[in-house]
Amino acid sequence: MNLSGILVVARPQQFDECVATLALLEGVEVHQTDADTGRIVVVQAAPAVDAEVEGLKRIQSLPTVLTADLVYHYFGDSAETEADLQAALARLADSPSLPPAD
Repeated sequence: MNLSGILVVARPQQFDECVATLALLEGVEVHQTDADTGRIVVVQAAPAVDAEVEGLKRIQSLPTVLTADLVYHYFGDSAETEADLQAALARLADSPSLPPAD
């Protein structure tokens, strides 16, 4: 099992909606929120690095999210290597960027 610590910054006018949406995502737990700064700390559990990257991209694509960044990663009992993580993150960096914030 792989775990990701993700810092999410929500659109100020949609903070509560963003927290609620994140809490409904499979494998995602909301651990800390700060409405004053729009920051939300979530932990995402996934069976493999590719699933982790897809989960991060899913969070980044939410309309209530300004930014979402991976700040911590734990491989757990996974047989995947650091090279697998680097390759997955490179694919994430090569993906089309999100539209500009309103």
